[in-house]
Amino acid sequence: MKQTWRWFGPHDTVSVDEMLQAGVQGVVSALHHLSPGTVWPVEEIRKRQQQIASRADGTPSGLGWDVVESLVVSETVKTKGAAYADHIAAWKTSLENLAACGIATVCYNFMPVLDWTRTRLRAPMPHGGTAMLFDLVDFAAFDIHLLARAQAAEDHGPEIAAAAGARFAAMDDAARRALRDNIVAGLPGANDSWTLDQIRALLATYAPISRDMLAQNLIDFLSEVVPTAERLGLRLCCHPDDPPFPLMGLPRVMSTEADFAHTLTAIDSPANGATLCTGSFGVAPGFDAPGFVQRHGSRIAFVHLRNTTRIAPATATRTSFYEAAHLDGDTDMVATIRALLAEEARRRAAGRADWQLPMRPDHGQDILDDLKRKSMPGYPLIGRMRGLAELRGVMAALA
Repeated sequence: MKQTWRWFGPHDTVSVDEMLQAGVQGVVSALHHLSPGTVWPVEEIRKRQQQIASRADGTPSGLGWDVVESLVVSETVKTKGAAYADHIAAWKTSLENLAACGIATVCYNFMPVLDWTRTRLRAPMPHGGTAMLFDLVDFAAFDIHLLARAQAAEDHGPEIAAAAGARFAAMDDAARRALRDNIVAGLPGANDSWTLDQIRALLATYAPISRDMLAQNLIDFLSEVVPTAERLGLRLCCHPDDPPFPLMGLPRVMSTEADFAHTLTAIDSPANGATLCTGSFGVAPGFDAPGFVQRHGSRIAFVHLRNTTRIAPATATRTSFYEAAHLDGDTDMVATIRALLAEEARRRAAGRADWQLPMRPDHGQDILDDLKRKSMPGYPLIGRMRGLAELRGVMAALA
């Protein structure tokens, strides 16, 4: 697999030179400064490519922009709002421009309102570092008492709701602000300026949309954009919901293997693919990562290798969890990598040009000097470099 690294651009606390020192072979990036629903101009795409291609001293880095993550699907598209046609047209034009610049893999997600969600961005770990964490009680405290969503207590159930009430009562103003900010601010792909009132307004737009309707909206979106991607030789790959269960009363429609199987079958095109994120899928008890690869490997276009550990409290349908080290946690990473290498071998034997899968060590714990850097949550230098080194070792051993 090609060992890539997510990079947020020149403001990232990790530099191009440091990526090279970590042994990175390619880069995953996006134009986060452009609003959802607008066109990505060729000039902006080439500018980011040049930033990736240059070291601090101006010499070539040898790195390229391999994967877009993410070309954001706007809330207007997800809800089929008034400007739906305009946003679809902008997405298609952005695909045209990306193809013109030689970028062939485009990752996106279809999560309503919030992107990936955690309640603590730097929870202390026993080894002295920190990791991102999702706690059901903390999220319920946000949902019931800060957001004050009408059906929140009922959705979380009496036990979690009671625990959330007690926890919220024990929080001071600073702790409540931190909880709010952790959930709605600063996450990749999210709008970090949303207020609680703006979130309530967004929730209102989803009020008439059932899970089946949102799933159909995804199919309709793909029906519009996949023909363009196929004509251009691009591979679109949806990222699974993170966490893989409903939040704030909103449906989530790409949480399970069955969800992906339905979508891949409904739009049966090599341009309609999947992002295998072992961390997102792996939050669900019983997820079979090697089996997913064996059953859907031909449609996987991009791989996120990360691990999570399920913890209490949990309910029948939801669980708390934290971001584990890449070879720890609940996903059998060695078996997953073995299956992915076998898929690459099948592709190569079949003569597929896209036989090599781009992968990245998704997320990472803050360790050592990361604790001083204040990187984007989940994207430290050393924690991810540790993960990449471990994954690289597994790949070398299995090969």
